[in-house]
Amino acid sequence: MGSNSSRIGDLPKNEYLKKLSGTESISENDPFWNQLLSFSFPAPTSSELKLLEEATISVCRSLGSDSEDLLEELLCCLMQLITDIPLLDITYEISVEAISTMVVFLSCQLFHKEVLRQSISHKYLMRGPCLPYTSKLVKTLLYNFIRQEKPPPPGAHVFPQQSDGGGLLYGLASGVATGLWTVFTLGGVGSKAAASPELSSPLANQSLLLLLVLANLTDASDAPNPYRQAIMSFKNTQDSSPFPSSIPHAFQINFNSLYTALCEQQTSDQATLLLYTLLHQNSNIRTYMLARTDMENLVLPILEILYHVEERNSHHVYMALIILLILTEDDGFNRSIHEVILKNITWYSERVLTEISLGSLLILVVIRTIQYNMTRTRDKYLHTNCLAALANMSAQFRSLHQYAAQRIISLFSLLSKKHNKVLEQATQSLRGSLSSNDVPLPDYAQDLNVIEEVIRMMLEIINSCLTNSLHHNPNLVYALLYKRDLFEQFRTHPSFQDIMQNIDLVISFFSSRLLQAGAELSVERVLEIIKQGVVALPKDRLKKFPELKFKYVEEEQPEEFFIPYVWSLVYNSAVGLYWNPQDIQLFTMDSD
Repeated sequence: MGSNSSRIGDLPKNEYLKKLSGTESISENDPFWNQLLSFSFPAPTSSELKLLEEATISVCRSLGSDSEDLLEELLCCLMQLITDIPLLDITYEISVEAISTMVVFLSCQLFHKEVLRQSISHKYLMRGPCLPYTSKLVKTLLYNFIRQEKPPPPGAHVFPQQSDGGGLLYGLASGVATGLWTVFTLGGVGSKAAASPELSSPLANQSLLLLLVLANLTDASDAPNPYRQAIMSFKNTQDSSPFPSSIPHAFQINFNSLYTALCEQQTSDQATLLLYTLLHQNSNIRTYMLARTDMENLVLPILEILYHVEERNSHHVYMALIILLILTEDDGFNRSIHEVILKNITWYSERVLTEISLGSLLILVVIRTIQYNMTRTRDKYLHTNCLAALANMSAQFRSLHQYAAQRIISLFSLLSKKHNKVLEQATQSLRGSLSSNDVPLPDYAQDLNVIEEVIRMMLEIINSCLTNSLHHNPNLVYALLYKRDLFEQFRTHPSFQDIMQNIDLVISFFSSRLLQAGAELSVERVLEIIKQGVVALPKDRLKKFPELKFKYVEEEQPEEFFIPYVWSLVYNSAVGLYWNPQDIQLFTMDSD
């Protein structure tokens, strides 16, 4: 770097680097910049990168030490680079690098086991000269995610001349781009993008990660996180209503483009986390999405995440389930998903589904997730979210597919068997304790309590459907009658006696009508009798229960869920790719 350097070992003595890291101010018109940005030695190979790091560490320390104001100015310049430099082939990698550098300045979290609340970079981003860039930065990062721009092809780095000069940032971008391109393609952006599908757009990926980091910064002591405020309040470009004066950092963005990008990118954890953040925190986005007539484009990718639960990490599965829970809080959504008919769901392999409603498919996938959790992870939090989503939907079940109806009852059968097994183990353990007082007893009482809570929830879901939409669901009544013996043991059980009244009434009523119709009835004939009987069933005899409604509450998340999750994504997808961990420690020493 600079005309007088030809070897890495010469860099610490390079007069231009020494001047750059010194205390003297340099004018933007100084010829120094042309000399600094002229490369005269070959780009280092991967084996030489360690030498490059060691050679420049003194320069780096000189540039960052005892200069908090300089750090603040650098952060502002990075924000200005990201938001003001036009996205062209020649500026693509500069934008990626600027965004990655901001991530690094916030990456001190990676070196602390506990959640780190604040750092000096955090302080500068929350107030002062950086604050006016808040909404513009968030908007730019969102549009980078929406556009999914791929990196330019090799050789496409001739910077076009602009008649007006383009300003200092534009000129600096022009001068440094050619050299940066060489560095990136040695094993950074250029080579990795082709190898990994999720990084087909490094700019979109890095932008999304920085956006998530900013959104999850903790509030300052005297002010809320402005980046979260911007995410919570932005509106659709088609919304002409004025922003309330009480809402700072507000802006507008094309919701249709954002919705399309979110639908297409759900294979990545970070895109699912963004969808959760927007649905949960921005009421404008939530209202817009729930009003869409093509919700299947969003729901199907979420269901596919859950269907392939074995291949996903637990955080990704949690996010997908929470998104479903938020969506099912809306009755309009719960009705509309049963009106969307899907054909040939190829990724669902348990059974060929030539035609099924989106609502029935959602039920099938959620039940499958519950069954997987029962046999593998046994995570109570995951159970809770699955059952809450089913409960929210239950009053609006419509025209359930026969396979979905069967799976509801099959899940109840599995729970019933598990209940009997735990009950038997508890009885045997109690008998054994009478002969030996020295052996500690397993806590079967707690296991029994948990399984009975789940059984109670399933009975409430079935009851909610029967009392609110019985005439729409003959297949559920058929499945209920086919497995009616399962419910016998719970009829007089004190924990289920009240909720069993309606279920027992429905079973008894339709069993009687089938008995009158004679033996050896075909499936078609049984369904016909059920449809006729629905009209005759005295609805006033069905006991009314409170409506099942569960809302997602962020505070009920497992402790310290989001911040570690965001940083695990950053490290795996961004920092580990573009930056050496030693570099991060060097740039974030101020946090200690």
